[in-house]
Amino acid sequence: MTNQYETVFILTPVLSEAQMKEAVQKFKDLLKGQNAELVHEEHWGLKKLAYPIQKKSTGFYHLFEYKAEGDIIEPLETEMKRDERMLRFLTVKLDKHAIEYNEKKRRKAKEKAESTGHEQQETQNN
Repeated sequence: MTNQYETVFILTPVLSEAQMKEAVQKFKDLLKGQNAELVHEEHWGLKKLAYPIQKKSTGFYHLFEYKAEGDIIEPLETEMKRDERMLRFLTVKLDKHAIEYNEKKRRKAKEKAESTGHEQQETQNN
């Protein structure tokens, strides 16, 4: 039975933009290689950490939401532990309420983006 999971991870801030994207792609490819279906992905950018990790006060935050079998989590987290670019990660199994909440949140963000786009077009046309 497939479950829906959410993995948030923090990459070290010393990476260049290209290195950061390459690290994210590595984990995305790992998920796809394990037959996971990527539902949603968000890049939150460089954020300040609540407390220093490995003497770093900032990090690149990224989120994957995906559907997969439960046995995919262990190899994913093992690979994350081995990767020196990784500061922290957390994987959570989503229940039906969390899935519903995430979908509602994405729908609202999409509607807001569309309405903002229409307003900008109207302003440009005038």
